[in-house]
Amino acid sequence: MLKGFRDFIMKGNVVDLAVAVVIGAAFGAVVTALVDNILMPLIAALVGSPNFDSFLLLNINGVDIKFGVFLTALVNFLLIAAAVYFALVLPMQKLNEKLAARRGLTEEEAAEEPDPQLALLEQIRDELKNLR
Repeated sequence: MLKGFRDFIMKGNVVDLAVAVVIGAAFGAVVTALVDNILMPLIAALVGSPNFDSFLLLNINGVDIKFGVFLTALVNFLLIAAAVYFALVLPMQKLNEKLAARRGLTEEEAAEEPDPQLALLEQIRDELKNLR
């Protein structure tokens, strides 16, 4: 029983997923530190406030409507998205392009190369449709 469980846990995809979760959590802390300690103070230096919480504050019948809080969250989201794009996505794209060039594949050839797992999943899908 234990050997089967260990084989199940040690499959590549499960281990890769576990590593991705741990790295993602650690990277989340790095991105948050970047936004909170570098980017937002730069915005504060330009605008005069580290956030927009008091911007567009309306009071209707004793209820505060805080458009500035939404604006702060939106700016934080955009900054985090930009940090993730420039720190992860763009370098990975460049690395994939270099690897494809080293293998001698053009962009069209790499796109045309079918994934064997995808073909297998399509076959399974078709068989399941035929069984119904």
